[in-house]
Amino acid sequence: MSTAVAATPTSPLPASAGLPAQLQDLTDRARGYVEAASSANTRKAYASDWKHFTAWCRRQSLSPLPPESQVVGLYITACASGTAERGMKANTVSTIERRLAAIGWNYAQRGAQKLDRKDRAIATVMAGIRNKHATPPRQKEAILPEDLIAMLETLERRTLRGMRDRAMLLLGFAGGLRRSEITGLDLGRDQTDDGRGWVEIFDKGALLTLRGKTGWREVEIGRGSSDATCPVAALEAWVKFARLAKGPLFRRVTGKGKDVGPDRLNDQEVARLVKKTALAAGVRGDLSEAERGQMFAGHSLRAGLASSAEVDERHVQKQLGHASAEMTRRYQRRRDRFRVNLTKAAGL
Repeated sequence: MSTAVAATPTSPLPASAGLPAQLQDLTDRARGYVEAASSANTRKAYASDWKHFTAWCRRQSLSPLPPESQVVGLYITACASGTAERGMKANTVSTIERRLAAIGWNYAQRGAQKLDRKDRAIATVMAGIRNKHATPPRQKEAILPEDLIAMLETLERRTLRGMRDRAMLLLGFAGGLRRSEITGLDLGRDQTDDGRGWVEIFDKGALLTLRGKTGWREVEIGRGSSDATCPVAALEAWVKFARLAKGPLFRRVTGKGKDVGPDRLNDQEVARLVKKTALAAGVRGDLSEAERGQMFAGHSLRAGLASSAEVDERHVQKQLGHASAEMTRRYQRRRDRFRVNLTKAAGL
């Protein structure tokens, strides 16, 4: 039986209508905290996945509610085989795992019975999908210092857009920042509702206070050896000529490049900027343009810092905000993997 289900989950909290005034206010505040428990990007992805799942159920004359392990198992099978919708390619294992997490999250938000992901109708199917379709992760190419300098040369120095993009690239590289951390910066503390941190500029550098996946952290960015490659100098130039005083740090440039709007840049703009300037600078020119286009993204800046900074690994780990050294090593493309030779150490 087909049942229409809204794509946007309801709050697990009771409706505020009919409650005393003081409880209505608390309910509204609690609903805001529920939203803050996950990032906007995560909620958007989960809503999209739920819509995809319910649409598939509707086409199969199945009901998505209440949770049924067999129905979910058939759905992830369809995703893995490319039959979930007409003309759709088979989903990757990581996409299917995200869809599965989204379905469970949406059930929980609706107060429905909990989805049992350990049920063999789901767990065994998912194990088979991993065994048959899982592939090694594809890492983005690291942007190294010489690459970054060449990329900066493709930008127009005397335009607002060029100044903004220059500051974004240098700050993202020197801070080892995620793209959402770059675009989420404000000029000061508590200036916007959607900000993910703020920047403070000192004589010796800039201090970024960032809200990440595991809480707040501070990132110190020292001044460079020359103004041409200094992230702090680039940041100061952008703030000065864009006449920014409060609110989002990186914004859209409008009016044929002569005005700066009030709106914060989307974090996708960082990935586009890295890819565009890397291609324009001829980075990895030994490959085809199509291949090169797949190699660069926002994470290329983080990997570039991790691979280039000739300092103790602990400092790189702290800068990137990693909980373990092993995670940091995944970003280090130039790391000598054979520095510790257990073969020789064993006497062979």
